[in-house]
Amino acid sequence: MTARDTVIGLDIGTTSTIGIAVRMPGDILHVASRPVTLSSPRPGWAEEDPEEWWANSVAILREITATLPGGTDSLAGLCVTGMLPAVVLLDESGAVLRPSIQQSDGRVSDEVDALKAELDEAAFLKRTGNGVNQQLVATKLRWLAKHEPAIFARIATVFGSYDYINYRLTGRRAVEQNWALEAGFTDVATDRIAPDLVALGGIPASAVPDRTVTHEQMGTVSAESAAATGLPEGLPIYGGAADHIASALAAGIARPGDILLKFGGAGDIVVAADHAAPDPRLYLDYHLVPGVYAPNGCMAASGSALNWLAALIGETQSVERPHVALDMLAAEVPPGSDGLICLPYFLGEKTPIHDPLARGTFIGLTLTHGRGHLWRSLLEAIAYGFRHHLDVLLDMGHTPERLFASDGGTRSRVWMQIVADVVGMPLQLLDNPHGSSVGAAWVAAIGSGLSDDWSGVSALARLGDLVIPNEANRQVYDAGYRRYRASYEALKPIFAMA
Repeated sequence: MTARDTVIGLDIGTTSTIGIAVRMPGDILHVASRPVTLSSPRPGWAEEDPEEWWANSVAILREITATLPGGTDSLAGLCVTGMLPAVVLLDESGAVLRPSIQQSDGRVSDEVDALKAELDEAAFLKRTGNGVNQQLVATKLRWLAKHEPAIFARIATVFGSYDYINYRLTGRRAVEQNWALEAGFTDVATDRIAPDLVALGGIPASAVPDRTVTHEQMGTVSAESAAATGLPEGLPIYGGAADHIASALAAGIARPGDILLKFGGAGDIVVAADHAAPDPRLYLDYHLVPGVYAPNGCMAASGSALNWLAALIGETQSVERPHVALDMLAAEVPPGSDGLICLPYFLGEKTPIHDPLARGTFIGLTLTHGRGHLWRSLLEAIAYGFRHHLDVLLDMGHTPERLFASDGGTRSRVWMQIVADVVGMPLQLLDNPHGSSVGAAWVAAIGSGLSDDWSGVSALARLGDLVIPNEANRQVYDAGYRRYRASYEALKPIFAMA
């Protein structure tokens, strides 16, 4: 009889969908991925097609199940992770009403201002753990009520990216705890979704499904999805996980002073904390480890901005080769990009400035600058953004002791060296770049009883190279960081005029 010793983690990411099969206690059997299309039909907008996520998931799961040494009888469970908090809308029949509004979307500046005028911001922050900003799902719903009333009137369910995939797998509509928290619907004192907070979005409480906990079973694979994916009918599906928190688990971020930098479609930074201490500059999430919190920040456009620039100035339409070629050009450009500064706010910006009106900007362009300068200045800009977040964490009392880096962007050694130089600290790379899907697989292992040790995930996320900062670049990057911060402050009134 085949042992049920294998779990699957599925990551619904901004730029790709990734699945990983793990045979416990620590053998990665197969990794599969498919690209995702991020659409920005208007300035500051970010949308994706949930049906593409599902099509990717079906293809990935069929690929994985076809490769399992023990066949599908070896599977013990599956957990889905994804970007947070994407907004997916269903009608009564379960049909998707429109493209998802992504967490990086910046269309709701008016709605944020209106909500701030209605609420006591300090009281809201204390109650929900998160400030009044573009992340809140209520602001997206208010925008829909104003601009797409016919769609708004048909909303029966509001939930997130991985919640939608869970629904397609099991037939059950539910929301994972961190989606509900970052959405602004959870009262942190009770750990429950509050009807009056949901009402801020103009929808009935019934439109937000029941809340699930990450490692608790939320359903099983239905006969319909089993036929589509190759998964066995009845396979347990666990609650789900926010991608940046899953990456933090995979990196071993569970003690104060350890900080994760996640290089995905967005740029995330996560720290572990033993208590909830809300700060309006950042977000607050539950860690996957029970009883631990995860203050965190997110830059709206990181890998997605690089993909955009690569499509504009790269020499090929391939997903990987333009980035590699541009890295080679950037390596020939001196630190500081010969005076070129970039603000990476191509989708507005989330933390720590919370400015949906901010825009991507290159400052200091001359006729001597080339493609390598443009590429390097964007790599440096994202590094400056991480340094800004580290300053905020230090101000909050989270002293950085160790920095870890995960996900796809870590494959760029040029970029990782820039980051280490800009922040002035060694950067510990993880040998396995698929942090989010690894973390999700471990949730399934915990939920299915294959492990009771959250720290055991370290068997899957082995440490890679340690990138040491080049002290010779400290002065130029200290000066560049000051220019970066000053450039936004100078342009902020102009951004607001648009």
